[in-house]
Amino acid sequence: MDTQPPGNPQCFGSFLGGIYHGERSMEDSHLLDKTQEQNLLLLIYFLRTRPKEIYNLGAQSHVKVSFELSEYTAQVDALGTLRLLEAIRAAGLEKETKIYQASTSELYGKVKEVPQTEKTPFYPRSPYACAKLYGYWIVVNYREAYGMFACNGLLFNHESPRRGENFVTRKITRGVAKITLGLLDCLELGNLDSRRDWGHARDYVEAMWLMLQQEVAEDFVVATGEAHSVREFVECAFMCVDRRVTWRGEGVHEEGRDAASGQLLVRINPKYFRPTEVDLLLGDATKARQQLGWRPRVSFDALVKEMVNADLELMRRNPEA
Repeated sequence: MDTQPPGNPQCFGSFLGGIYHGERSMEDSHLLDKTQEQNLLLLIYFLRTRPKEIYNLGAQSHVKVSFELSEYTAQVDALGTLRLLEAIRAAGLEKETKIYQASTSELYGKVKEVPQTEKTPFYPRSPYACAKLYGYWIVVNYREAYGMFACNGLLFNHESPRRGENFVTRKITRGVAKITLGLLDCLELGNLDSRRDWGHARDYVEAMWLMLQQEVAEDFVVATGEAHSVREFVECAFMCVDRRVTWRGEGVHEEGRDAASGQLLVRINPKYFRPTEVDLLLGDATKARQQLGWRPRVSFDALVKEMVNADLELMRRNPEA
């Protein structure tokens, strides 16, 4: 995550869990490797940090990688959530500490309805989504069984210039920057027709924070309500550097070329296909709008432009980045 919500300082992590200690400074926040149960118990139990809010963002969150590291993904994403909840109970904090669980739109997988809401049935299509499904339901179970303030944020895809390089959005914006600066010949991608509801991480972090400011813990979908394909993302990214992409061929032989020069810009590489694909994710955040007063502020075009500009600046500064 790339920003802080309004109010007191928070601590967020991508592959680590963030624990926030009320009025203390960022330096007093702790980042934890969730595969180490003893670290959690020692930190919460013996150091007596007594956190007011915990944002459980810890995950192996790359869907394609989860097929290759399925056991590790389950350890971190599923059992890591359980260990966190148990550590809170063991420390006697179940009535004091509010917990945000980073759930995911990938739970919807082979979608049963469009758009997806808090009531849409789940149909996970990857080891990552299956592990997150356990995390979702164990949070609900502990909330109901022990009266804990624990909520799930069903966040649809949220991006920023700090997105990991192996995620398709960042791969595209890095590729556009490198091609523009003469550092790369061509961008290789997988399924161009997958459609996602992409928003800015800055907006979504605000929604996470708002969930923990409520009187009652509930689960919320956080989404823009707009779906765009990977192909559209590519086209928008190249338009940021004044290049229009035209498509030729079909299937694995499809290519994207510069409309003016004919230069090859994009080609398909089957190694990037998932074993089981998720074709469309599109969220309905009506509940978040009505109960949290939340709405996305950054448009799709503005998000893509920010990411492309950030990668152009990065590559100019350090071509090896």
